Amino acid sequence: MRDLPETRGRLMPERPLADLTWLRVGGPAEWLFQPADAEDLAAFLAALDLAVPVFPMGVGSNLIVRDGGIRGVVIRLGRGFNGIGIDGTGVTAGAAALDAHVARKAAEAGLDLTFLRTIPGAIGGAVRMNAGCYGEYVADRFVSAEAVTREGARVTLTPGDLAFAYRQSALPEDWVLVSATFEAPRGDPDELAARMEAQIAKRDATQPTKDRTAGSTFRNPAGFSSTGAADDTHELKAWKVIDEAGLRGARLGGAVMNAKHPNFLTNSGEATAAELEQLGEMVREKVFQTHGIRLEWEIMRVGEPAPD
Repeated sequence: MRDLPETRGRLMPERPLADLTWLRVGGPAEWLFQPADAEDLAAFLAALDLAVPVFPMGVGSNLIVRDGGIRGVVIRLGRGFNGIGIDGTGVTAGAAALDAHVARKAAEAGLDLTFLRTIPGAIGGAVRMNAGCYGEYVADRFVSAEAVTREGARVTLTPGDLAFAYRQSALPEDWVLVSATFEAPRGDPDELAARMEAQIAKRDATQPTKDRTAGSTFRNPAGFSSTGAADDTHELKAWKVIDEAGLRGARLGGAVMNAKHPNFLTNSGEATAAELEQLGEMVREKVFQTHGIRLEWEIMRVGEPAPD
C-alpha cells in the first residue's frame, strides 16, 4: 500500500485482529488505525486516498474476521472515545463506551437506559445495528450522533438520517460514529440497579456468557428481540427454529452451536473463522429445509478467506 497520512494516533501494519474479537479468530488488518481523537480521525480520513477501503471496528463483540484478514484500514476507537456525559435527561456517550457502562452510569444518575446493560459491545455498534433487548431499542432513545464520513467531514445525524429498523440502520459502512446522545426517562437509581442485576442473572442462567461467542448469531425471524415479559412468544425466535431443526450442539471442527443456547455460535477452542462461518451457513440451510425460513446473520462477517 502507498504511504498513509500522518497521524497523532497509532497506525500499525499487518496487525493481527483475532485477539481483538470475542470469537478470537481471523487474520490481520493491512493497517490498524487508532486515532487520538475525532480531529485526528477526520484529518486522517480527509487525507487518505479514497481508493483505500476503510472498516470501522468496535470491540469485536459481534464480528467474524475471516482468516485472510482485512485489506485497507481498520479503524478502532479507544480511550479518546469512551467518555460518558449526562445533562438533565440526556446521556452522551463516546462510540467506544461499553453499552453496560453507559447503562450503569445513567442508572446512577436516575436515568433509565437499562436495556443496554446486557447488550455486548460498545455504543457505536449499538447505534449502527439498532441494538435492543427486552422490547426496547436504541431507536427508542436515540436523539443524535456525531460521525466522520469517509471523506473526513464531521456530521451530525438525526433519527431520520439513520432510518432505524430491526437490527439495522442506514449508516454508511465506511462512516465512523464518534458519539451518540440519548434521551432517557427518569427512574429511581436503586430500582434501576436492581432491575439490571435481575437482567444479568437471567442472562447468565440462559446464555453461555463464559464461552467464546459473538452474541446472538442470527436475527429473530419474527423481526423483534425478546421482550423479557412472561407472555413473550418464542415460535419465531432464531434459537427455537435452530433447536427444532436438531442443531443444538451441532459442530464443525472447533465451531459449535452452543448446547446452552443454540443461537450462540461458539469457538470451542481452536475454530477457524471459516469453520464458524460454514457452520452458520449449514444452520441456515437446514432451518430453511425444515421451516422454510432463511435466517439472517446478526453477526457481521468481514474480510477475505485464507489464501489457498
